[in-house]
Amino acid sequence: MFKKFLAAGAAAATLVSAAGAAHAGKDLDAIRARGAINCGVGIGTAGFMLADSQGKWKGLSVDVCRATAAALFGDSEKVKYQPLTSQQRFTALQSGEVDIVMGNATYTLTRDTALGLDFTGVFYYDGQSFLVPKKLGVKSAKELNGATVCVAPGTTTELNLADYFRANKMTFKPVVIEKVDEIRAAFFAGRCDVYTTDASSLAATRAANVPPPRTFDDFVILPEIISKEPLGPVVRHGDNQFADIVRWALYAMVEAEEYGITSKNVDEMLKSDNPVIKRILGVTPGMGKALGVDEKWVYNIVKQVGNYGESFDRNVGKDSALKIDRGLNKLWSQGGLQYAPPIR
Repeated sequence: MFKKFLAAGAAAATLVSAAGAAHAGKDLDAIRARGAINCGVGIGTAGFMLADSQGKWKGLSVDVCRATAAALFGDSEKVKYQPLTSQQRFTALQSGEVDIVMGNATYTLTRDTALGLDFTGVFYYDGQSFLVPKKLGVKSAKELNGATVCVAPGTTTELNLADYFRANKMTFKPVVIEKVDEIRAAFFAGRCDVYTTDASSLAATRAANVPPPRTFDDFVILPEIISKEPLGPVVRHGDNQFADIVRWALYAMVEAEEYGITSKNVDEMLKSDNPVIKRILGVTPGMGKALGVDEKWVYNIVKQVGNYGESFDRNVGKDSALKIDRGLNKLWSQGGLQYAPPIR
C-alpha cells in the first residue's frame, strides 16, 4: 500500500513538472517587449505615491510597482509612472494606457467583475474618515449634520459618504472636485467644512499639505471609520500570468517580513539552512520557474525594494513624516491582517 502512495506521489510530481513554467499572455509579452511596466498612480499622496523634487516617484503604492518590476526584470527601476485621477484610472487600465493601477483603489465586487479588471491582493487595509478644522469644535462624525463636504467623484468615498449620512438621518452638501490637489486647496480655503477620503490619505494631507501659517495641529481626523477600504493593485482581466506576478510580488514582500528577510540581511539569508527561506530566495529552485521569472525574483524584490514592513515604515510608518500606526496592516502573527500564502 505504501508503495502505491509513493507511486501516486511520483505521478503528481511528474504532472507538476510537465506543466513547466507559466506561459506569458499578450499583456506580459507587450511589457517584456517594452522593457518597463506602465504603472498608473494617483496625482499625489504623501507616503503612498508622490514625485520628489527630482521627479522620482516614491511611496508604499509605488513600491508594489517597483517590486513587480524587480520580479519581472530583476530591476525595480524599470517602471514608467502615469499620474491619473480617480475617474481616469480604470479607463486608462482598460484601454491599455497603463498595465497596473496603484492609485489606492478600493477592492470591490463590481470593480473586480463588471469593469473587466482583476484585483491581485490588498497592500493596505484602510477605512474612510473625516478631516475637519479644529476650530469647528467637532468631536464626532455624528455632529456633521448640514456640513459641506469635499469629496472626489467616481470613488467609493462618494458612495460611502451618502450611505453614512442617510443611515444617520443627517444631511450634507457635497462639493465634488476631481483632482486631489484641488480638493485639498478647496478644503483649506474654507469652501467646505469637511474633507472625506481614506484615513491614510487624510493623514498624508494633514502631515504634508497644510498651507502655512496653519499647521498639523490645526486639523483633526475624526475617530469614526465608516467603511472598509482594502486597497489593492489592479490589472486587466485576461492575462493570468501577469496578474500572478503582481500578486506574488506583493506576497513576497509580506512573506519576507514574516521570515525576517530584509534588504540589509538578504545576502546573509542566502546561506540559511531553513528550507522555507531557501525556497523563498531561490537557493532551492522551482518557484521562479512556476511564476515564469528568474529564480532570484524574491531576492531582487527584497534587495531593491525591501520587505513589506520596511516599505511601510519608510513611507507611511514610524520612519516617515506620517507616523501611521501599522494597525490592521501588521502581520497576521502580530494581530494584523497582512497574510501571505506560502511560497512553495
